[in-house]
Amino acid sequence: MADKPTLTTSAGAPVPSNEHSLTAGQRGPVLMQDYQLLEKLAHQNRERIPERTVHAKGWGLQGTFTVTKDITRYTCAKLFSEIGKKTEVLSRWSTVAGEAGAADAERDVRGFSLKFYTEDGNWDMVGNNTPVFFVRDAYKFPDFIHTQKRHPKTNLRSPEAMFDFWAAQPECVHQVTILMSDRGIPKNPMHMNGYGSHTFSMWNEAGERFWVKFHFKTQQGHKFYTNADSEKLIGKTRESYQEDLYNAIENGEFPKWTLFIQVMPEEDALKTPYNPFDLTKVWPHGDYPLIEVGELEMHTNPENYFQMVENAAFSPSNIVPGISFSPDKMLQARVFSYADAHRYRLGTHYEALPANAPKAAQVNHYHKDGSMRFFTNDFGNPDAYYEPNQYEGPVADASVQEPPLRIDGDMNRYGNAQEVDDYTQPRALYEMFSDEQKQRLYSNYAAAMGPVSQGVKERWYAVLEKVHPEYAAGVRKACEAMDSDVNAVPITSETPTDAEDRNTAPDTVKAHDEVPAK
Repeated sequence: MADKPTLTTSAGAPVPSNEHSLTAGQRGPVLMQDYQLLEKLAHQNRERIPERTVHAKGWGLQGTFTVTKDITRYTCAKLFSEIGKKTEVLSRWSTVAGEAGAADAERDVRGFSLKFYTEDGNWDMVGNNTPVFFVRDAYKFPDFIHTQKRHPKTNLRSPEAMFDFWAAQPECVHQVTILMSDRGIPKNPMHMNGYGSHTFSMWNEAGERFWVKFHFKTQQGHKFYTNADSEKLIGKTRESYQEDLYNAIENGEFPKWTLFIQVMPEEDALKTPYNPFDLTKVWPHGDYPLIEVGELEMHTNPENYFQMVENAAFSPSNIVPGISFSPDKMLQARVFSYADAHRYRLGTHYEALPANAPKAAQVNHYHKDGSMRFFTNDFGNPDAYYEPNQYEGPVADASVQEPPLRIDGDMNRYGNAQEVDDYTQPRALYEMFSDEQKQRLYSNYAAAMGPVSQGVKERWYAVLEKVHPEYAAGVRKACEAMDSDVNAVPITSETPTDAEDRNTAPDTVKAHDEVPAK
């Protein structure tokens, strides 16, 4: 048997024993000078970092993005500069509401985040498996998340709080319809789409700006679990997503997604009948068709989950020249809140951790000291620790400045001062569902709304009524049947293809993330 390496302390000193405490006599007591014991216990106490406030349970892989189509007319971002170009990518998928120990197969929105290690620094696409979200203004986001977490008295999840909030915010109905549909429990991340959800911007070498939406379409096809399937699976394992992902990679079955973008000329934002920066809205594909960009392939299980997935810190603030933000209110807030959450959870210099460290040729900045200063950043010139300086320290590059963003209007808290149509798009989505899909939608609502008070149910029925009378009637009937313990709406494990996959819907309505063109 070959000699094994010597066990050492974290300071590099050899350790005489990793089994027996230093004691006074055979029976003890233990001596306080056994610093190796104290260090081992102290480190164990700190092996768990604070879990994410949302998206706490997650799974990740490493892979590659390859450009397949030329989109340089829309962006000067170097990762899209030529067909065939490859960029390393770190992915993390997650559930939104559950804690770190939640079951993978629960009904919930899924996070879909990607970190592209580009030559110009990291670009993070921090999205979900849905093209819209529950609210359009970040002022409401903390309150929404409170409804998804545990009740302060019972310490249990509260359907009453969820539907009470949703009923007071009709803008939620688009996202809730997706959540309660078949796509509310994807079989695993390989069988779901990913969306940037927000409106972003790109600009080209000529300084022309375009508004864009990012769509990562699964090449594995959409598969889902019903409530009955999910309950049965969770009874066997709470780690089904991790098992599926890990085993697929180990078996050489590498999942792939095709990246498409929707592109809107800058001036069109003034002409659309909807606000193109509203996170509760989608852009009709008939007006802004999908444009293929490239292929994402995830092919590697991280050697250390904690290092590369738990320590991963994705933030919409990580952009590269050629890609930027939009007036989307939720996006504007996330640009701050995500990075700030990482500083709290991981530490001041979280971006120097292996999962987050850029692979660009140069990484130069003037951030100093603080917790986790485990690296040098003096660029070989310790006198250049401020800017401007006379010591040839790094300076800004005006050539990567994005073109001016046109804005107009008076400062105000606009809220609902203007009429917003929150019902047309979810109506189009509902009308695309087959009869079987609608029946499962009703059943899923009944299961979710069982503990909800009648008053809150009535308020939610009123919201659904504005979407479609049949929608409201179907959910009401299913809930009443559930209340009387009558299984009036059967739940099956059959997995019919949706309108997108059957391709039988009208050309302007082929996917769950589309509405008819105006």
